[in-house]
Amino acid sequence: APCDVATYAMGMAASMGEFLLAAGTKGKRYALPHARILMHQPPGGITGGATDIAIQAEQFAVIKKEMFRLNAEFTGQTLERIEAD
Repeated sequence: APCDVATYAMGMAASMGEFLLAAGTKGKRYALPHARILMHQPPGGITGGATDIAIQAEQFAVIKKEMFRLNAEFTGQTLERIEAD
């Protein structure tokens, strides 16, 4: 069984910080009143020829979809809500 993990946001939880905060045990995820939580696009330094760009864009979409899915699973929100937010 997974261990209970309490997570706290005290300033800004962005990028992987947001993901780790959301992955904490339900009921043990906390944020101070002035904390900011930011989920943003995966990094995407796309370069190269047309084929390289197409491959990188596809990988970007796969990673983004998986991050949204996991955030929905962690938080109990719908995938549509996560995508909209």
